Amino acid sequence: MQTKNGYDTYSKKATLSIDAIVEQYGYLVKKIAYHLLARLPDSVDIDDLIQAGMMGLIEAYKRFESTKGASFETYAGIRIRGSIMDEVRKSDWAPRSVRRNGRAVAHAIKELEAKLGREVSDMEVSAHMDISIEEYHEMIQSSMSTQLFSYEEMLDSDTSNLDSVEPEVENAPYSLVEEGGFQNQLAQEIDNLPEREKLVLSLYYNEELNLKEIGAVLGVSESRVSQIHSQAAMRLRARLSDWRD
Repeated sequence: MQTKNGYDTYSKKATLSIDAIVEQYGYLVKKIAYHLLARLPDSVDIDDLIQAGMMGLIEAYKRFESTKGASFETYAGIRIRGSIMDEVRKSDWAPRSVRRNGRAVAHAIKELEAKLGREVSDMEVSAHMDISIEEYHEMIQSSMSTQLFSYEEMLDSDTSNLDSVEPEVENAPYSLVEEGGFQNQLAQEIDNLPEREKLVLSLYYNEELNLKEIGAVLGVSESRVSQIHSQAAMRLRARLSDWRD
């Protein structure tokens, strides 16, 4: 559809310079970068995340086609997030001990839930591992920081509509999510989480609230929200360990 000036909205966008695109959509890069930073260790530099996100924004601008049905902002958000997550993965900074602890926690949760036939609390898992609750929370928090779980893209309500937008999105780094069986199982396990954990995931990923805002909703501290988020992620990791292995 043409405007009075003879250009459709995409053609007009295509005439913009890279600087103009960065200026117009830079807020989106910063929003996503700070959102992801909340789950990463202090050693991660926000400027590095923003730089990677800007590269994703520029790539989105070059590849976007308005005729494929998604808005540019929705499409760019996926590209930006993917670019940042790729950058974090490439750094591979996590020590082996952190990864080993993460596997130990997941194993403990899986073992306990199989034994008791129900969801287990963080107190029960820490007791099973013979560590203090403080040590347990530190362990799951550091373990969460080593990975950006694939379920993030599935929890994005717009992602499922982008399959026809750009085939290469399917190839960039969410292979597990893209397997139909895994995706169905993941959705089922998210639905089976304890209500508070499920609510935290929904507020964080779907509503894109930060940890402080979620704490205000739940009436708990920001650190407690972080613990609930990490516990949910480790529970999913435990329940989906057969797929991951």
